[in-house]
Order: sequence, then structure tokens, then C-alpha cells
Amino acid sequence: MTNKNRPLSPHLQVYQPQITSVLSILHRITGVALTVGALLLVWWLAAAAAGPETFEIARAFWVSWFGQMLLLGLTFALFYHLCSGIRHLAWDLGYGFDLGTATLTGWLVIAGAGAMTLATWLYACSVTGILP
Repeated sequence: MTNKNRPLSPHLQVYQPQITSVLSILHRITGVALTVGALLLVWWLAAAAAGPETFEIARAFWVSWFGQMLLLGLTFALFYHLCSGIRHLAWDLGYGFDLGTATLTGWLVIAGAGAMTLATWLYACSVTGILP
């Protein structure tokens, strides 16, 4: 066998990131984040079932600044994954493949996830009395 100089496949150095590729990768990342979030939810529920001392440890974690940022990120991941999943469902039905529509729906996914995250946190803060 002779070793021919075959062309290498273009990689990230050649291609510029496009919104569809970035959002596809983000969809996968948020799926993994939601799996981690589900495990943290199980930990929180197990702590509640274990008794007041154990639950206080979990509560202290979630009310810390790190826990609050984690909850904010998980909220965005949930809504982003939901909106992106609806977009993928439309693609499975054969809609939205042209470049303009794909770009528009990509930005709508980001805006929708951000708006739903903001609305959820504003509602949660108003119910808990954090907001005036």
C-alpha cells in the first residue's frame, strides 16, 4: 500500500461558527446539564426525606450564591432545551430548513429561553418576597 497525500477534512480552523451549529452544540450541553440537575434534585429530595439536619445542609447549599447561580443556569438550560426541542420537532416535520428561517428560529430560541428564564425568576422572587 502506498501512502497517498490525501486532503485533510476541514476543521474548526477553516469553518466559522454558525448559529445553527452553535445552537446544536448548546442543545447537547444543556441536555447534559439537565441530567446533572436531575441528580441534584434527587439529592435535594433525599435530603428532605432524611430529616431536618440533612435538609438544612441541602437548603444552605441552594440559598448560597453558588446554588442560586446553579439554579439560574439550570432554569435557562431547561427552557433553552425545551425551545430547541420544539425547533428540532419542526425540522423533523420538514419545516424551517432554509437559511433565513433557520437563523430566525435560532435567535427566537435564545430570546424565548431568556424571556422564560427571566419571567420565572421574577415570579419566584416576587412570591418569596425578595422583590418589593
